[in-house]
Amino acid sequence: MWTKSHSIVTKEVTNEQMWKLFSDVNNWHTWDNGIEFAKLEGKFEKGNYFTLRPKGGPNVKVELLETFEDQSFLDVTEFPLAKMYDNHIFEETNDGLKITNTITVTGILGFLWRKIVAQKIVDGLPTDMKTQIEAASKL
Repeated sequence: MWTKSHSIVTKEVTNEQMWKLFSDVNNWHTWDNGIEFAKLEGKFEKGNYFTLRPKGGPNVKVELLETFEDQSFLDVTEFPLAKMYDNHIFEETNDGLKITNTITVTGILGFLWRKIVAQKIVDGLPTDMKTQIEAASKL
């Protein structure tokens, strides 16, 4: 198993704004330059799936494993002989909203999918989280 996290504390947005940003999956492409589209049919809730297409990549099916409104959500993407979990946590602190994103890869071929997919996501987290905060601040 491989796990990497990045956190940022900000006073620019609330947990409600971050939740609104992420739960509107069909508009992710308006602020995430790394994807062509994301599509969710139904509600942003445990058990539902959404599809996204990374720029230059194939469609990826993602399952929502946990959703706690305004607090956190966990999703999983299945690859051949590996899984990638993506956990987002929005936590109120005295210094502002602490946003944490954790990527975990498991499975026999986890090492391969870490190199192909997960490491690029982790490397982009600091910049991506700033973009997310900027987008959420407009909601």
